[in-house]
Amino acid sequence: MKLSFIAKTIGVHYEGEEVEIEGIHTLDEATSSQMSFLDNVKYTNSLEKTQAKVVLCNAAAAVYVPKTCIALIDEEPYLKLALASKLFASEVIELEGDEPIVAEGSFVSNKAFVGKGAMIGKNVKILPGAFIGCKAKIGDNTVIHANVTIYRDCEVGQDCIIHSGTTVGSDGFGFAHTKMGEHVKIYQNGNVVIQDDVEIGANCAIDRAVFGTTLIRKGCKIDNLVQFGHNVDIGEYSILVAQCGIAGSTTLGRNVVMGGQSATAGHLNIAPFAQFAARSGIISDIKDGSKVYGGFPLMEQRTWLKLQAKLARLLKPKKT
Repeated sequence: MKLSFIAKTIGVHYEGEEVEIEGIHTLDEATSSQMSFLDNVKYTNSLEKTQAKVVLCNAAAAVYVPKTCIALIDEEPYLKLALASKLFASEVIELEGDEPIVAEGSFVSNKAFVGKGAMIGKNVKILPGAFIGCKAKIGDNTVIHANVTIYRDCEVGQDCIIHSGTTVGSDGFGFAHTKMGEHVKIYQNGNVVIQDDVEIGANCAIDRAVFGTTLIRKGCKIDNLVQFGHNVDIGEYSILVAQCGIAGSTTLGRNVVMGGQSATAGHLNIAPFAQFAARSGIISDIKDGSKVYGGFPLMEQRTWLKLQAKLARLLKPKKT
């Protein structure tokens, strides 16, 4: 859509060159036909290198915008981003378009819903109550159990199992806030990709990306009741046990193991092969994947166990 229309709709003054904008993406990933934004000065380096055609930013950051890029200046760029995201949001359901393609050997229950443009591979099993959204893709030999929801544009690889009640592609928790404390939705315009040989337990929630992709890589094994925030990247063959929570934009290396009710803060990087005991609270990057961690504040699990033993001795009543 035309930049002048976007600017007018979100309430930003613009009188410059007329250009067509095809979508919104991060500073690092945006192309010359997309819009991006800067709301945090720590990403100034990314702003200087961005390929985006348009960047929403404040006046102080505008001096770092490349000459090939148009600056849309506003004192609340994050709020304006939220308003702009709605313009590029897809329809929840499409009533017209190509009929879904179901390959040979697949079973789709007549009580399941498969949306327009969806593609179902060979020998797939889709059980009653499942919802497969428009343009979703399901790979060969995958089993989608009863009452699983796969939102539009999401992809599930080959040889996967997704158990009942799990939702793939629901909106990530993203809101901008006005000066009056009102919450403005940031539309989540990315998707979820689940690679091959992944098993996901019952009643898990995997949020779609704001932009780009939430990624569950090959061979992951996910227990029941695990929550993934938007834009997470879960490394190959990782294991996450019941009631884990991975906050948005956190990346796990391969073969990470997380015990029950353990959780991460957002925007973290977790080293490959790191292990976390139940109820671990991870609030900073983990660079050493050779250790087992536990507790909150997080420390090596053996240190945490020693600490608990010392506390127990201190609290033990004295004999009279």
